[in-house]
Amino acid sequence: MTSLPHSTVLIIDFGAQYAHLIARRVRECHVYSEIVSSSITIDELEARKPNAIILSGGPSSVHEKGAPTCDPRLFDLGIPVLGICYGAQLMAIQLGGTVEETGKREYGKTNLSVSNEGVLFEGLPVEQEVWMSHRDSITKPPPGFTVTSFTEGSPVASMESPRRKLYAVQFHPEVVHTPHGTDILKNFLYRACDILPDWTPTSIIEETIEEIRNRVGKEKVICGLSGGVDSSTAAVLVHKAVGDRLTCVFLDHGLLRGGEAEEVIDTFGRHFKMNLIHRDVSERFLKKLKGVTDPEQKRSIVGGEFIRVFEEVASSLKGVRFFVQGTLYPDVIESGTGEASRIKSHHNVGGLPETMDFELVEPLKFLFKDEVRLMAMELGLPEEIVWRQPFPGPGLAVRIIGEVTEERLKILREADAIVNDEIKKAGMYKEIWQSFAVLPCIKSVGVMGDGRTYSYPIIIRAVTSEDAMTADWVRLPFGVLERIASRITSEVEGVNRVAYDISTKPPATIEWE
Repeated sequence: MTSLPHSTVLIIDFGAQYAHLIARRVRECHVYSEIVSSSITIDELEARKPNAIILSGGPSSVHEKGAPTCDPRLFDLGIPVLGICYGAQLMAIQLGGTVEETGKREYGKTNLSVSNEGVLFEGLPVEQEVWMSHRDSITKPPPGFTVTSFTEGSPVASMESPRRKLYAVQFHPEVVHTPHGTDILKNFLYRACDILPDWTPTSIIEETIEEIRNRVGKEKVICGLSGGVDSSTAAVLVHKAVGDRLTCVFLDHGLLRGGEAEEVIDTFGRHFKMNLIHRDVSERFLKKLKGVTDPEQKRSIVGGEFIRVFEEVASSLKGVRFFVQGTLYPDVIESGTGEASRIKSHHNVGGLPETMDFELVEPLKFLFKDEVRLMAMELGLPEEIVWRQPFPGPGLAVRIIGEVTEERLKILREADAIVNDEIKKAGMYKEIWQSFAVLPCIKSVGVMGDGRTYSYPIIIRAVTSEDAMTADWVRLPFGVLERIASRITSEVEGVNRVAYDISTKPPATIEWE
């Protein structure tokens, strides 16, 4: 993606909680953005030829020993730079300003007063709310900078030097709690950087298809198809690029939700008329997972076994060189890159075996989920695939907390179907990022009829999110929860208790494993 002829904004990550949000907000302004490590060198930076640079926030103090930093020559490249929070303080201190701990820390919603609209605040209210998260403050701007706003705890809440194309804000314009944050970013991108908003679904599709053609040439391609929006969009893109030289392989590993296998076969075998190979390998995967309880081991086994099966299929096709995956940008970030520590390995990133017989083609690797859905609609994918909720690559294996068995899969699959059936009936399916059932492999006492039971509990999880990097639990109506619980305990044999998970991410994750 980085080779596409678009204006590019590079976001230098100093360990920010919100770095991915900066990237998303920039892309929502129809400008391509990408996160890079703070260890990037000046030569590497110049080689990327960015149209703008954004310095992210971060948990450190600029005064801490070993705190992340950047080469001061960055500010003399003539490339527009926007510093956010820690990035603003780094800009200030490296250019001769003052950053101090004043004792007036600011966290959360804060009232900001604009004293000089400059470039960033043009056309915006002089009094507005912003989201702050800092203990140090810029108390004196560098020479040549104009202070453009202040708060009670930040005498320099924003500053700029248009002559040097340098801008900085102490607050976070990327979060929704800063109502005019997107407008501030647009002023930076469109006015300060003179960037055209050309990052659109149509342009992404056209250029991605061209990039795939250039990469693949006349070679044969195989695609791992799960039926989710990511792999489906990747498959359609590659099919448009190479036609019948693409063969899609759908593996039913026995860890899918109810009815999914039939739906995938119908959609791609009949609707899109692609070359489709379907294999039921459920026994093989269950045998590999026998006795395994560690979640990372489950992911590694499923990811590795997927590749082995694909290699077997490919060898029968003769001459297949490339393997297509629906990897997304959050997958890459969460599996560990640069300043982003690994949260969990994704089966299509961190879980891949060290040796493979394929070269990977990942046309969605730099896209967020909402961008993929826009592309999917533009490509004409059926609505039920476009809006299908994300599903982990290892499937129900990581929603069974403990060993995976046929009995437990049957229980979880039936409970999960009830959860989503009731949420769809309530008209809430599209607005929820993920809703599903979890089966912890413990048992508790219950009462059914006149007798005691000793059965499994089912945990219900439903969250809202923009890209899975953060998530909040859904306030499901009590009536919906009651119907779900009643149906599960009545219809699913082996379950006598239902609980609802009300944890956010962080500190929890969306999945239980």
